[in-house]
Amino acid sequence: MNITVEGLVIKSTGSSYWVLPDDSPDVLECKIKGTFRMQGIRTTNPVVVGDRVGVEVNEGQLSLITTICDRRNVIIRRASNLSKQGHILAANIDLAALVVTVKHPETSTVFIDRFLASAESYGVPSVLVFNKTDLYSEEDNRYLDALIMLYESLHYTCFKISALTQQGIEELRKELEGKITLLSGNSGVGKSTLLNALLPDAAVKTGSISEYHDKGMHTTTFSEMLPLPQGGFIIDTPGIKGFGLLEVTPEEAGHYFREIFETSQQCKFYNCTHTHEPGCAVIAAVESLTINPSRYHSYLSIVEDSVPGKYR
Repeated sequence: MNITVEGLVIKSTGSSYWVLPDDSPDVLECKIKGTFRMQGIRTTNPVVVGDRVGVEVNEGQLSLITTICDRRNVIIRRASNLSKQGHILAANIDLAALVVTVKHPETSTVFIDRFLASAESYGVPSVLVFNKTDLYSEEDNRYLDALIMLYESLHYTCFKISALTQQGIEELRKELEGKITLLSGNSGVGKSTLLNALLPDAAVKTGSISEYHDKGMHTTTFSEMLPLPQGGFIIDTPGIKGFGLLEVTPEEAGHYFREIFETSQQCKFYNCTHTHEPGCAVIAAVESLTINPSRYHSYLSIVEDSVPGKYR
């Protein structure tokens, strides 16, 4: 006898999906129904962690995902080798938390800004979690404080933590309480160590930094939603090397940079791309340092991003 149930996707390997039904504590391992992939979804992963789905439960056989409920939001990036397709990191989330390190490895401001812009474009609130403070020199800390000052001036909440020594962990716990939070970042920024600090029982596998590249070795190979002790969930995602926005026109890109959007109201032309136009208030603000040049550089990287896979 076949029955259909609704539930929440809590884990995905890309070929198999684990769904927690609404009316049962027993997780179902599922596949996607054969025709499902053919419905014109332009992503490499049509079903993602955080999705609410309909599942056909077949007694004695593998359960099949047959429908996806409408999504409240997603976080999506350009797929690694398919510039016209996106890779969705998670759906239906309350918060996107980007783990950042200024050394070992260094997270570029372009990566930070692209992540924040993507979150803005899908209406997802975001915070920045600056990790590994126990490793930083005096000079590193000055740079870190300058970064925090920049992003806090744009009304992004920033956390200064050491997952290893537990510095700042309690404040972060309070922020995540009761929310479904996507945890993302470059490989090697300490996401797994942070998860172990937030979820002592999770025993998340941690990896070492490659000395040659000073980048993290991938330790998470699939996305998974983990329950927080204080309520809420955290979605662990594989470390990513870059972040490309999908289907953003030059005219739209400035909408996702808060200070550029605000300043653009004073531009001479309503469709100003803030790259060359006369009477551009944004260019004037960059020249007077009212807008931080690093943010403008990140904005330009999105506007000019016509090379496939340039910022994967």
